[in-house]
Amino acid sequence: MARAKGKTKQVLPSLEVVFLYAFLIVLGVLFVLPVFYLFMGAFKAQSELFRVPFKWLPDRFTPDNFINMFRSIPFLLYFKNTMVIVFFNIIGSLFSCSLTAYGFSRLRWPGRDKVFILVLVTMILPSQVTLVPLFLMFTKMRWVGTFLPLTVTCFFGNPFFIFLLRQFFTGIPQDISEAARIDGAGELTIFWRLVIPVAKPVLTTVAIFAFIRSWNDFLGPLVFLGRDQLYTLSLAASMLKSNLDPNWSVLLALGTVMVLPVLVLFFVMQKYFIQGIAMSGIKG
Repeated sequence: MARAKGKTKQVLPSLEVVFLYAFLIVLGVLFVLPVFYLFMGAFKAQSELFRVPFKWLPDRFTPDNFINMFRSIPFLLYFKNTMVIVFFNIIGSLFSCSLTAYGFSRLRWPGRDKVFILVLVTMILPSQVTLVPLFLMFTKMRWVGTFLPLTVTCFFGNPFFIFLLRQFFTGIPQDISEAARIDGAGELTIFWRLVIPVAKPVLTTVAIFAFIRSWNDFLGPLVFLGRDQLYTLSLAASMLKSNLDPNWSVLLALGTVMVLPVLVLFFVMQKYFIQGIAMSGIKG
């Protein structure tokens, strides 16, 4: 009997654990509610959104808002433009940031740590500070009104992505690189055949961050694109909202379409995302 009671005490959670889980559940519900309202509102009629008493579920699930969304904006064109920018952002970020992070973590050269500190300092500057100089520079280069300011610049690195990759690469034992150099392998061979296969989790993390940043970007396309034919989905949402009589149901439908890819990408890549974030902080 004494042993049975002892086992029962071990199984039962403590009061602190119960309160912790209750707090996390409440916090999770608070975060999920706006997303749930977004999804339900996308299937509601305009009159149902502001009625009293409030109802979470629509009276009838109808796809009319999504049909009106396709009629209100050239959705497929804006989606294609968004995907072009997203594709080059991901490719450019992975290519440039991985090479730069490899140089900061695996190679020894004079002033390496000081230059890395300068790269980290640039993270403090908000993007709005450099927006006007970039706009003037791209205007002289005749890039404004094209995708080039939003795609080519990604091939010159991102300080946060460089930091993540550098932290991960630093945790890879140097003995692997030394053994490859003894066998006659060059730095590019070591980078491509030894480091990159090991770094798939952190590369996936960088790809997810690059996707979310470019998918949700509003200020960059607003300043640099300038033509309706080049607009993205984030600008389309602003166009719908700026009308004198905004159709909130269509806006919720567009918001649902924009949120779904991010959620699906995160849940599909969740394992690699968490692993990449966790392993990037092993060594400093």
